[in-house]
Order: sequence, then structure tokens, then C-alpha cells
Amino acid sequence: MITQFIEELPEDMSTPDFTRKPIALTIQEGKLAVFKAIVVGNPTPTVTWSRANGEIHFHPDMCEQKYDDTSREHTIEFPKVAPEDADTYKCFATNEYGRAVCTVVLNVIEVGFSKTKELQKKQGEGEIENIWTLKELSKRQAIFNNPDGTREEKPMEPEEKVWEILMSADKKDYEHICCEYGITDFRGMLKRLSEMKREREEEIAEFVTQISALKHIEVDDDDCATIELDMDLKDPTSKIFVYKNGVMVPFTEDEGDELKHSLKQVGKKYIFRIKKLGSEDAGLYSVDVGGVNVFSTDFKVPEVDFAVKIQEVKAEEREDALFQCVLTAPMSEVKWYGKSALLSNSEKHEITVSEDKLIHKLIVRDCMPLDAGIYAAVAGIKSCNNWLVVEADKDPANKGKKAAQKFTLNMPESKVCNLECPPKFLVPLKMHTAPQGYECYMSCAIKGDPTPHVTWLRNGVSLNTNTNYFISNTCGVCSLLILRVGPKDMGEYKIVVENSIGRAECSTKLTVRGKCLKECTFSKNVVNIFCIGMNVII
Repeated sequence: MITQFIEELPEDMSTPDFTRKPIALTIQEGKLAVFKAIVVGNPTPTVTWSRANGEIHFHPDMCEQKYDDTSREHTIEFPKVAPEDADTYKCFATNEYGRAVCTVVLNVIEVGFSKTKELQKKQGEGEIENIWTLKELSKRQAIFNNPDGTREEKPMEPEEKVWEILMSADKKDYEHICCEYGITDFRGMLKRLSEMKREREEEIAEFVTQISALKHIEVDDDDCATIELDMDLKDPTSKIFVYKNGVMVPFTEDEGDELKHSLKQVGKKYIFRIKKLGSEDAGLYSVDVGGVNVFSTDFKVPEVDFAVKIQEVKAEEREDALFQCVLTAPMSEVKWYGKSALLSNSEKHEITVSEDKLIHKLIVRDCMPLDAGIYAAVAGIKSCNNWLVVEADKDPANKGKKAAQKFTLNMPESKVCNLECPPKFLVPLKMHTAPQGYECYMSCAIKGDPTPHVTWLRNGVSLNTNTNYFISNTCGVCSLLILRVGPKDMGEYKIVVENSIGRAECSTKLTVRGKCLKECTFSKNVVNIFCIGMNVII
């Protein structure tokens, strides 16, 4: 199916179309499955794939999308096709003028033995993957030993921790989480995770009508970390518990209390806060409602501090202000706050980082009195802050005008440098052979300081005052021009360059071809006459 986005197409433009459509496949489980498509269109279409039931998880072990420049084939490959890959797939080719869609079916024939037998076989061989050892963890997580619905307080094992992280993680983070915890069966992980999420949603539905706006733990400019989530509880009296690495965290509902942890409710929003952050606060934080885990976030504390903190900055109205700090360890980014509001790159604020990721800068453009206040930088759990003072411009003539930028140029100390050197030929004279009556041009390149004096000689006689020769010296390129070469110009040419430090010379020879040609012609005529005379005698 082809959809055209506009009524009339511009000249030489076209909507996408398929010159080769993917072919339906029926293939055995574990084999390679490939869909191929070739598309045309101007401008060149963008090709994407989707499936009817669920999403395509692109991963080298599961599914890869490729393009071959030589054959112009767009492919989607399943290295080891699994039963859950069986579905109806769609290929979309899209450009700014239209879209083409092609549908294809993938059927998978399952192998004869069950997953249980395969698991038993792997267990017997000692090759079981991490994913299968975690198979029953979701059931274990749903078991609570205490009558009030709280968990059994014990340190969380790595197998339990990784699943709780994956349950609340974004899809884009799945791969690096699996790498961190050693999960190699990515396809099996996704399948099991999907089952666990479905079971978890059923459990959550007993206590929560709706849950959204899940915000992972973040550090602010007050040396505090917060977790935020919006929940609509079926029973407002349902108990909420917070755990760190499986151990319950005591908290207060009053933020002003001296207790380190607090949980505040504002309407349907719940905000969990950790004060006076330290390295010991790192860990997996979980929020439970009625004995069911609804959200988890992994809080990591990087080992970094400020080697140089931000300093107070004073700027006149309509000038730019610069804050900068230096870290003790590289970080790709730090969080910048302006009057407790998180800042990002915009026309007003420019955030940059050095190549070594140690120096971080914030530029506040076109400062106004309203921009004055406290600005802060947050790196890991460390933060520093200082004031931006904006001095109002008292000149009414400058009102509404941007101030001219002021720059300070530090010139290095000048040093005496002796550049004197004796004359030297960079490019010497070359041998020349010129036809009689034509012009001849010879040149060379020299250097020297002070500037050398140049003398041209032919057979030892100076040519500098000879008007038959045009002599020049331009930026060290010395040249001599003869307009009409004659026999008298043959001989040795020498150029002598000298200054107060030294002397150098170079020579060449000029041969005139016209004179030799006449001699050769005369000799040839004599030979011909001699031969004719011999024939007459015979």
C-alpha cells in the first residue's frame, strides 16, 4: 500500500515503492531467518520494520536490521529464530512525499523437545545460563513472611536485584544492565521479563488504580536525592514501604524532621527524599504498596568531588556571565541549577565540558537583574554553589541594548630572536638548451639575512649592467631573461650571492641549438655531393 502525502509531486520527486518485497517464511526454530526488501523513491526513503503483536527488540543475538550498499537490500535478520518471533511483520519505506507499506508473515516450527528437557540437559552439563537460574524469582519476590505485608528483611542477592532493576528500567538501558550483571541470554531475559511484568501488573492492580510519572532517583542542589511517582491508591490507607537492597528504610512524613529519610504526599504525587547524602546511600531503592513492589531505582554514587568549586560572578546588565568548576575525576556531564531550577542548553544558558571531561562551564547569556541569584553545580552526590550578581546599568541611553563584550588579551613576553644567516641556494640553476632566436629564462631561489647582493656573470664577466639581459630579484627568486638567444649568448652563467655573513655561488651552461643545426646541414650537403660524384665516375 502506497500513501501520497501531497496532491501534486514536484518534478523528479516520487513516493516510495518496493521493487522487491519480503517473502513469507516458514522456518525451524533455531535457524537463520531473513526478510529482504529493495525500495525506490526520491528522496531516498527511510526503511523501518514493525510487528503486529509486540515490539521488535533489536539485539545481535535476537534481531538485526541491515542495509547493503552494493545490492541496495534492506534486511531484517533473526540469527536463531524462536517461537515467540512468529508474527506478522511490516516494512515501512517513508520519505517526505509518501509512505509504502508491505506485510509479510513469519512462521516458526518448534523443535520436538520441551524447554524443561533442554533446561535439565543444561543443568546436567553445568552450562545453565543466568537467566534460567532466575526463573522463579518473581514468585519468590511475591512471598512476604510478615503478617503486616512487609518483606523479610535480608540483604538482596544479585539475582533478585537485577530483576527488580529491569522491571522499572527503560528499554534503552536493558543491554548495559545485562552486561553489568552477566546475563548473556538476551532473548530469554526479554521473554521472562515480559511474563514478570504481566504478573506484577496484576498484583499492583489490587492496590493501585493508576501509576505514572515514575522518576528515577535524582540529586538536587541541596545535597538531597529524591524519588518521585504518581499513584492513585484504591485504598488511601494502604501502607507504603521503602527498602534499600531489601532492607526496610525508616522514614518520616515531615521533611523538617531530623530523620535522614522522608516521604511526602502532595495530592497523588509521592516524593521520597534522602538528606545529607554520602557514599553509604548507594543501593537499590524499592517502593512497595500493600506488599507489592511498584517501583525500583538503582542509585549509584560515583567517586568524584570538586577540585575547584564555582566562584561568585559579577556581571553588568546585558553582559554574559561564566561559571566553571573542575572535577577530581572525569564525568560526561554535571547538573547545573539556577535558583534551584534545573538548567539545560538553550539560548539563555550554554553548558559545555572539556575534552578530558574535567572542566565544566555554564554561560548565562545577556544577564538581566532577574537572573541574579544562587547557581549550583552537582556532580554525583557532591555539589557547590555561589552567587551571580548582576549590576544594573545606570545609563538610560543603554537601556534595552546588549552590552559590548569585554575581552582581555594576555600577550606573551617578547624575546629577541636572531634570524641572521649566510646566503644559501634553496633552488639552484638548471642546465639550459635554447633554439637560436627564441627567448631563454633561467632562475633560482635564495635565502639569507641580511638580504644578499646578487651578481650575474657570463664566462666570468658581470651582466648586471648589460642591457641585453633582463635581471630581477623578487622575494628571493632571482631570474635572468634573454629575449633573442644568439651564438654570442653561449657559455657558462654564474650567479654569486653574498652578504655580511657569507657568500655562495651557483653556475650552469647555455647551449644554442641553431648553430649546431647549420653545421650539421652543411656536412650533410658535402656528403651528398661526394656520393653524386662517385656515381658519375662509376
